[in-house]
Order: sequence, then structure tokens, then C-alpha cells
Amino acid sequence: MMLRRHGTTLHARATPGDRDRPGAQCSATLVRTRRTSPELQRVATIVWTDRRSGQVNGRMGRAGDRKAFGGGTETMTDTGSAGVVRVTGQGAGRRATRLLHLAREERLAGARSEVAPRAEIDASWDRVVRSGIDPDQSPESELLQADEIEYRRHSTALGELMPLLRAGLASIADVAQQIMVVTDTEGRVLWRQGNTGVLRRAHDICLEEGAAWAEAATGTNAIGTALAVRVPIQVHSAEHFIRALHSWTCAAAPVRDPRDGRLIGIVDISGPASTFHPATLALVDSVARLAEGEIRIRHLAEIERLRAVAAPILCRIGGRALAVDVHGRLAAVTGMAPVDRLPLPKSLRPGPVWLPSLGMCQVEPLPGGWLVQVDDGGTRGAPRRVVLDLSRSRTLAVHLTGPLGSRTQRLSPRHAELLYALAVHRQGRTASELAGDIFGDATRTVTVRAEVSRLRRQLAEVLAHRPYRFGDGVEVEVIHPEHRADLLPHSLAPVVAEARRAAQAT
Repeated sequence: MMLRRHGTTLHARATPGDRDRPGAQCSATLVRTRRTSPELQRVATIVWTDRRSGQVNGRMGRAGDRKAFGGGTETMTDTGSAGVVRVTGQGAGRRATRLLHLAREERLAGARSEVAPRAEIDASWDRVVRSGIDPDQSPESELLQADEIEYRRHSTALGELMPLLRAGLASIADVAQQIMVVTDTEGRVLWRQGNTGVLRRAHDICLEEGAAWAEAATGTNAIGTALAVRVPIQVHSAEHFIRALHSWTCAAAPVRDPRDGRLIGIVDISGPASTFHPATLALVDSVARLAEGEIRIRHLAEIERLRAVAAPILCRIGGRALAVDVHGRLAAVTGMAPVDRLPLPKSLRPGPVWLPSLGMCQVEPLPGGWLVQVDDGGTRGAPRRVVLDLSRSRTLAVHLTGPLGSRTQRLSPRHAELLYALAVHRQGRTASELAGDIFGDATRTVTVRAEVSRLRRQLAEVLAHRPYRFGDGVEVEVIHPEHRADLLPHSLAPVVAEARRAAQAT
């Protein structure tokens, strides 16, 4: 692209390289700055729009600089508000690197900068600055012990996917003078493989098994930033916040469990900055999606095996019943409409259990899952007596008793306060009233609703809502300490403090 300046206007003319892009329109804007730095004087941003795809692209350089615009690939930019020029370091030369260095220094000094990195890197720098990362610090971190690394490897589904990841990435990384890195959800490196020489160089920046690569530990980098924003990202050279990483390039993508969308780890390719390729991110993301697909295929196979076991059993059962895997995913059902997923308690055990969506059920283990039989007289089997034991502050508990047996649930101090408030006010309490009872602040309804929601997951069979209260027909007893003035001694909840004052006055 050729530029000709007339006053404050730049006129753009397409060069043969630009004409290779069919349907492209060209325009030019001259961005003036208030600074005297040679790097920021008369920065021209050239923008072209592809009529077919609608994609906006751009290049940046000085006015009259034929090298920067005439088919050069030094840097890609776009313009933000207030004349801010955004610079990407991907595939960039020394000029873009210097501009990114300048942007980082002005960010640390708290000064307004007229040049900034691309938006996702800019947001990461903001997070890193707030966390107190020093750009001159070493990327070294305390490594996990070998037994802890092995424990984490066996605790994640990524371990079963490593053959796929090695086949899809490790061999390519080796040829491309890069390495594949796989981390857990905390950014701890669990596996790495690739070019031998790069593995040795990675030791110098602590990119080794057991190291921490979250943003809070190592600043802006593909692994940590992908963890923070949960999307694939590529970080190149000076886009890293820590200077020791400026000679590296990396691309990372998150891997999720398709059964529930939960993040299970990060897949990354890293290498010297000279090995940068714009297609690396697409490659990493594609392999991450293949890994998710493998999890889905294995899960479907597990469901089929569970269905084969459960089908003969369900044929002999009268009434409503269903077979689910350990995550609550449906394998087979009889006597009721099918559901995609049955919410299960975290500590599910065989025997009678109250499930909020079904009521009282009888649960039995199956290979790879559970057989859940619904008690159609569930209201008769629900607990009718609740004993709130607050006699010892270190062993707070609630005992539930009903026709199908009894069980005991340990309580946190906060949940003990909530149940005590409901026991005192049997008619029920609104969220704002409970907020006043617990925090002395009726506006903290969001916190109260969240705590009651957690409590109802364990005690749904005896707790009702609108207003929050113990269910109709439930008998409630509170066991106090020997001296009532010692009731929940560490609690600051007004409802508890008032009970202690009343006990001291008698």
C-alpha cells in the first residue's frame, strides 16, 4: 500500500500485494499524538475491509513508510477510542515490541498511553497489575512435589486423554521446535513433551512439571490468560507481562468436560518467539475440541453399559424408577418422563434419600451408577422431626427422624445460625428478615439466599420457602448448651446475641 500525505490526510493507494485481496476497500487515518517519542509521532493506521467476509484488518507505520505498508507484515493494529492505537505483537518486529514496552511502562507508571496492546492482552495486563506482578520478576515458582503431581494426574480426566493429545500436538510441536504443555485448572503443569532443545530452554523460565502458570503467578501468558477468560488465546513476545518471557510465544485453549461444561485443564503449545505461526492457535483449539469429543464418546459408552445392566432390573420394577450414572446423567427410566440429568447429593449413599426433584427415594448402587426408585408415598416417608444440636460449638449438627429412618447432618456455624433463626421464628422469615437476623443488615439478601440455597441442598425435605421456614408438620427441637449464655459463643448474629443476652438476664 502506498501513502501520500496532503495536510492532515493520508491518501491510500492499493499495491499489487493489496490487490491480491479481492473485494478489499482501503482507507487511511493519520493519528497524531501529544508525545515527542519518535515511535509515536505520526502513526498511520491503514484499515481495509473485505466485502465478502466483513472482516476488518489493518497495518500500522509511519506516514510515507513504504516498507511498513507496501506488503510488510511488521504489525497489525486497530484504533480504539480517543485516538489510542492498539498494537499486536504477533509476528511483529522490533518496532511493535518497542511500542508494547512503552505501553507497559506507562501502564505501570499510571500514565495515560496512546498506544496499547490488543483488547484481550490489555485486560490481562490490568488484572496482572492489580495482582502486584513485577515485570522484572522471574517466572520461577515453587514446584509441586512428585507425589502431588502424580495425584493430580490421576484426579483429572486429562490423564486418559494424553495419548490423543500426544498424537495431535506433541509430534507437531517437536517438528516445529516447540513443546506441548498440559495443565490442571490451577495452571499447574502436569505434562510437557516436545522438542528436546526447547524442553531444555523451558527449564530457564520454569516451564516444567509442577510449575505454576496462572496469571497471578506468572503474569500474562497463554496458559494463565486462557484460565482467566476461558477462551483460546495466543500470547507472543512482548505481549507477555514479564520481560523474561519476551523471547517466547505460546498458544493455549481450555478443555471442558462436555457432560457439565466444567473446566478440566489447559492445552498449550510454547516455543521460542521465532517459531511463531498464526495457525498455531487454531491447531491447539482443534485438538482441545477433539479431546472434549473423546470424553463425550467415552461417556456415551459408559451410559450404554449402564443401560444394558439396568434395563432388565427396570422391567421387573413397578412404579417410577430410573438408572443414572455417577454424575446423574440418565441411562434408563420407567414409569415417568425422562430427564436429561438428575441432581444428586455430593455424598450419595445407598438407602433412603430425599431428592428435591423427586421426593423420597430408595437408592441402590449399579456398576457405574445408581438405581433410583421413587417412593410414591414420599410425603409419608419424609422426616417429621428435626433436632438442632447446638450444645457443643465444635460439633454443630442437625438430626432428622422419619418413618424411613434417621440421619445426622453436620453444620457450619453460618448454617447453624440460619436454622436457629428459623427455629425461633416458626412462622417463617423473608430474605431481608433473615439478613437482619444473621448480619444485622436487611440489605444483604443476596448472601442470605445463597446460603439458604446451599442449606436446602442438604435439608430440602424439611425446609420450605416463600417465606423460608421449616415445613408444615415438622417438629423442631433445639438442644442448647448447658448454660444458654454459651449459645454459639463465636457468633455475631443479632438473633443469637439477643438469645445470649436474654439468658444472662435470667
